[in-house]
Amino acid sequence: MSALPVSTRVLAGVLVASAAVTAGLLVSPSSVVVAVESLAANPVAFGMAVAGLYLVRPLFAWPTTPLAAVVGYGYGITMGVPFALGGVIVTVTPVFLGVRIAVGDDADGSTDTQADEREHERAPKSPFTGLFQRTNAVIDRYYEAAGPLRGVTASRLAPVPSDLSTCAAAVSGVSFRTFVLGTLLGELPWTLGAVVVGASAGTVATDGVGELGLMLSVACCLAVLCLLAGPVYRVVRSRQQRSTGSR
Repeated sequence: MSALPVSTRVLAGVLVASAAVTAGLLVSPSSVVVAVESLAANPVAFGMAVAGLYLVRPLFAWPTTPLAAVVGYGYGITMGVPFALGGVIVTVTPVFLGVRIAVGDDADGSTDTQADEREHERAPKSPFTGLFQRTNAVIDRYYEAAGPLRGVTASRLAPVPSDLSTCAAAVSGVSFRTFVLGTLLGELPWTLGAVVVGASAGTVATDGVGELGLMLSVACCLAVLCLLAGPVYRVVRSRQQRSTGSR
């Protein structure tokens, strides 16, 4: 089955994203996770409730960090970290697969170039088509320079919305196995920090890592710089060599 035209996919994506953001504004994670606090005395019921929150999180575009703090509150650090990491994988998988299905064969580069050009010419233009193409070009250059695993890991370490990183990985054609491994590596510091905060809190935490957030953000940004320093240097050096050779 052929993929939808670019303009149609972009319009559908914008509508879905807008609906998720609107739902997230109407139903904040703070008002929901506080209700889970009463279940903390029952590990099984608490685990089922938190698992349900991870499953519905993409529908409301909630961040994953507050949920990790809730897990830490209920299960502590030893059990909380693997539980929260598993929850992250569960909650980002539908988004990744949904975007991969939406972009169709474009995600793995297997479409016929001439067929793509004919489809693009026949497809109705929309104000989002040019923006989508430019964004897709940036994502392709990023993953081409950084590599799949390094690219996913760095995007997870960076303090950007989780679903944005997921969508970029899906569009780039990163394999699901690489996506999962990179997500685990990149989300580990954020998850560990949130679980520690949640485990040390006297009541359920709804603001993620709280005061630890600034230090953790700086540390993760430094880690991103270290990961991407080599690829950035190679890209800059390659451009300089091409510029010198063309003179």
